[in-house]
Amino acid sequence: MLMRLAVYGLSIAVMAFGAGVAVAQSSATISGQAYPNKPIRIVTAEIGGSQDVAARILSQGLSGPLGQQVIVDNRASGVIPGEIVARARPDGYTLLVYAGTFWLQPLVRKNVPYDPVKDFSPITLVVVSPSVLVVHPSLAVHSVKELIALAKAKPGELNYAMGSVGSANHLAAELFKAMAGVNMMGIGYRGNGPAVTALISGQVQLMFATASSIVPHVKSGRLRALAVASAQPSALVPDLPTVAASGLPGYESTSTTGFFAPAKTPSAIIDRLNRESVRFLRTDEAKERFLRIGAETVGSSPEELAAKVKSEMARMGKVIRDAGIRAE
Repeated sequence: MLMRLAVYGLSIAVMAFGAGVAVAQSSATISGQAYPNKPIRIVTAEIGGSQDVAARILSQGLSGPLGQQVIVDNRASGVIPGEIVARARPDGYTLLVYAGTFWLQPLVRKNVPYDPVKDFSPITLVVVSPSVLVVHPSLAVHSVKELIALAKAKPGELNYAMGSVGSANHLAAELFKAMAGVNMMGIGYRGNGPAVTALISGQVQLMFATASSIVPHVKSGRLRALAVASAQPSALVPDLPTVAASGLPGYESTSTTGFFAPAKTPSAIIDRLNRESVRFLRTDEAKERFLRIGAETVGSSPEELAAKVKSEMARMGKVIRDAGIRAE
């Protein structure tokens, strides 16, 4: 009798333990379903830039499906946005939208306060914006092959405009130099806009610029476009061949914008953000809005974004090291 009672008691204990597990699992599920239950903050670069606009378009596309206000928090470009998100609680309420300079910063600067791979949970690739190789009309070249031939004939005499050290247009030009085996001088300006202005005025001879910043000037004849730097022809400049197909096989340089959360953010939250982001990015509305700012929507898995970050750090890391690029 005592043995039966002991066995019966053990069974009750096991049942109670199982019920406790079920309750715990149920609570976790409810907790997952509750996200988000307050406003979400997307940290990005300063107001008015392409990353700011991308963050705002994405935030507007997410606020409805998530049922919460999605706020854009603008900070100075550089390491600050990444540092804020890397140190934030991994609860899905502080996120990052930033271009490739974010994960290349540690390669050009000392003491960057985050690790692009270890300190972040990728959500999705948002957009890509290919560079366009443009020259001042006074430069007597009309193709990539002619530009390479001229640069080889006049080593060190041609110059190109760029933004800050390590910026997308700077690295695009350095990659071109390395692959073409030419020597050209980089002239730095305070951002893409001033660099384009310098090119139009003839202070410099060529540039790898964003499509949105140069298309009006190409149409007016103030600049001449030679090729687009994406691997495939771009809808942003449909009449242009690629650099790769115009004399430099394998060349590709695009500015990629990604969506990130802090490391250790629960997978259920990452999945929710990825699902809603990709759904929005694949809509005609999103595609049209991003095309107007010179970008093409992507919408990828977290794993694809993670792979992109690692591959670009490896590919451009070699260019940065070989060229001795260091930001102050």
